[in-house]
Amino acid sequence: NNTRIPVLGHADGICSTYLDESADAQKAVRIVVDAKTNYPAACNATEALVVHSSVVNSVFVEVARALLAAKVRLHADERSLAAIEQAGLLLANDGAAKELAMPATEADFGHEYTDLDIAIRVVDSLDEAIDHINGHGSKHTDAIVTEDRKSAEWFMRRVDAAGVYWNASTRFADGFRYGFGAEIGVSTNKTHARGPAGLEGLTIYKYYLFGNGQGAGDFGVGPGKHQFLHEDIPIDSSVRSRFVL
Repeated sequence: NNTRIPVLGHADGICSTYLDESADAQKAVRIVVDAKTNYPAACNATEALVVHSSVVNSVFVEVARALLAAKVRLHADERSLAAIEQAGLLLANDGAAKELAMPATEADFGHEYTDLDIAIRVVDSLDEAIDHINGHGSKHTDAIVTEDRKSAEWFMRRVDAAGVYWNASTRFADGFRYGFGAEIGVSTNKTHARGPAGLEGLTIYKYYLFGNGQGAGDFGVGPGKHQFLHEDIPIDSSVRSRFVL
């Protein structure tokens, strides 16, 4: 608000995860729970869950059950709150779960909670999900959970964010995890280079991450934890056809 020069940085980390109509329930639970609970105060934690209406009474119910078990407060719109109630999820723990589900307000969908809270919106199409995310997110990192490649590719192309993920937790948005070394920050701006610049200096990056249900909590130091390899992957024709949009 107080400068006319480009600033490298971001104000908010309002990340969203979208459950598509072909979302796998097991992957959805792993991804969303990790994205919300692995480190809620981080800027790459998921703050909003967008749900296709066709899975609101199936996949979403399983995700909501897992979130409630993790003591996450659900700020749910009318349709998602109805699904939670109809599934009997609020009766868990002798009714204690009732304190964790509440009607969402419009302000909830542009809010960075940095806590065990998540806003939930039900949509009727992939394009509606994309429009909602682009209109309420902070262009940090957004993810889609789907088994449909075309839906994933459309989402990754159309969502305007520095990182867009397919079947992976938003918590992977991190300089160290990308193999960049110590992270100095995350930029959601589209800034230009300083000094004489060629074509490369005028470009920005958009990171595509292709997963299979991984959560950031699966990686680290300790028994059973995976390690980041940070190795270049040779791009041959078979790899390109699978991962290059």
